[in-house]
Amino acid sequence: MKPSIPKGTRDFSSSEIAKRNYIFDTIKETFQLFGFEPIETPSFENSNTLMGKYGEEGDRLIFKILNSGDYLKKVDDALYNEKDALKMTSRISEKALRYDLTVPFARYVVQHQNEIVFPFKRYQIQPVWRADRPQKGRFREFFQCDADVVGSDSLWQEVEFVQLYDTVFSKLGLKNTVIKINNRKILSGIAEIIGAKDKLVDFTVALDKLDKIGMEGVLKEMRAKGIPENAIDKLKPLFNVAGSNEEILESLTEMLSDSQEGSKGLEELGFVMQQIEQLGLEGSKLVFDLTLARGLNYYTGAIFEVVADQVQMGSIGGGGRYDDLTGIFGLKDISGVGISFGLDRIYLVMEELGLFSTAPKSGPKVLFINFGNMEAAYGLKALQSLRKAGIRSEMYPSSAKLKKQLNYADKKKIPFVVMAGEEEKSRNEFKLKNMISGSQTDCNLDELIRLTYL
Repeated sequence: MKPSIPKGTRDFSSSEIAKRNYIFDTIKETFQLFGFEPIETPSFENSNTLMGKYGEEGDRLIFKILNSGDYLKKVDDALYNEKDALKMTSRISEKALRYDLTVPFARYVVQHQNEIVFPFKRYQIQPVWRADRPQKGRFREFFQCDADVVGSDSLWQEVEFVQLYDTVFSKLGLKNTVIKINNRKILSGIAEIIGAKDKLVDFTVALDKLDKIGMEGVLKEMRAKGIPENAIDKLKPLFNVAGSNEEILESLTEMLSDSQEGSKGLEELGFVMQQIEQLGLEGSKLVFDLTLARGLNYYTGAIFEVVADQVQMGSIGGGGRYDDLTGIFGLKDISGVGISFGLDRIYLVMEELGLFSTAPKSGPKVLFINFGNMEAAYGLKALQSLRKAGIRSEMYPSSAKLKKQLNYADKKKIPFVVMAGEEEKSRNEFKLKNMISGSQTDCNLDELIRLTYL
């Protein structure tokens, strides 16, 4: 049978890894530039760490790991005969692959609270897993690149995160990205004034699907979740709120004047947008999107989502404020805010826009032709010097026909080939062939290093 890999996972070639590492390195350098420090957490966690933190839909997408050995030993006959997978799961699976990096980070903060200096700024670049339906830009195994600050409720953190997004995407050449911003307090205020405060979670989960299923689909889901028709009638005009950031803020200020929480959200949002307006952004645009909800339950304040304006891809980044995420693990009143970069979608966007021309190549830059043992020994000594100079180099392993060795270099897109036979060896020189132009140059070792280093 032909081997295959699970749906929603991928193999990566060396050229793809070079491009991915270019994105990783750009994000990592910017995280460090903004004062964030790295941590890592295990690929799987105890189930009770993850379950119940992402809402009903999120819980369904968590990959569960079967207990080692006889995983059915804790399931009695009565439970087994019920054939209820949800009831059985806690007995046969006590661990799960992480769904994101934020909840494991909250667990990390609680476990290491006595070692951490607050405010704690961390970044984390690791894979996560979701049992989602694979489609373009959506995978079951993918990397997240997160930065978070915990231990500060200052809105200047939100301002800095907008700048961080802008800096990364500008460095990658992704101009005209749209950083959407909203505030969960505003959504809570809307739920309150339409009389659906007790249905806030259902309200936000449905609203978060607006770009996927449209307004009618969202309203249909809200009805199915028991949100009253009169509340939905009050909500409909909000879908049509338009204008500049300031105009939308102004119209909502009057609309939410009877909601203390909603008014607080507008005040917070207004502060962030005002500061960004004064500071300016290099290549991105900050847009107030009233329908942005981000369906995760732990967000309590500002929420972000980033889209590439030129490509239909969905979000390439997202995040928000979570005022008491560590509270679920017993550490109360620790405010946090964080953002994430969707590496895989960023890769697809950059590929589509042809933005990898500046990405470093992964393969060797120089190939030494092998003419036999004596010539190979001479070449290997020079190759050692090239490697010390930081030039990626290799020697063909056997003294095959010259044409075969040149074909190897051509297929691997190696730009330089070094040929040193008896004649070159006697003169203590090398013949350098440029595989792109076809030109050949006789040179000594210092010249060889200089010509291939450029």
